[in-house]
Amino acid sequence: MDFLWALGLAQKSIVYEEGPLGTQYKNKQGNFASTGGWTLGKKDAVNYLNKFDLIALTPDQQKLVGEIAKNIYRPCCGNSTWFPDCNHGMAALAAIELLVFNNIPEEQIYREVLKLNSFWFPDTYLTTAVYFDRNGTSWNRVNAKEVLGDKYSSSRGASDITQKVGPLPGKDTGGGSCGA
Repeated sequence: MDFLWALGLAQKSIVYEEGPLGTQYKNKQGNFASTGGWTLGKKDAVNYLNKFDLIALTPDQQKLVGEIAKNIYRPCCGNSTWFPDCNHGMAALAAIELLVFNNIPEEQIYREVLKLNSFWFPDTYLTTAVYFDRNGTSWNRVNAKEVLGDKYSSSRGASDITQKVGPLPGKDTGGGSCGA
């Protein structure tokens, strides 16, 4: 997580140039969990944000990164990765960038990021898997892009699914956080 967070933070990205962090929140970039919560460097996160071309993406690859980022949510936030306001968002962004750079097919990129989200938020995605199973779709057959969307993977979407599924035996009700 921390490596991907750092990479996502520092990598030059269309997300920081055209997305909310580079437009409507440009003067408040240090006020989010992804930046203000940064404790891993010698300087404040905004000193690293969008500064380095660590992954040499072409303009077309940057565009694809942006398109994919707009479709991927995390259950800790109500925002897509297009607005990476927490460390999970920046880590997901870095993963997308690495996968796009390596010319991984878009469908596979969504599957890989779903694996990361499932690792970062295991209880949420266990509950989501139960929801899909109860509705006739096994977890290995879900559409990863759909599951990563607002309906299932935003904080609101994950909460809705949790209410529909109800408590699972042996699971506590605590959620994950965005801390290092």
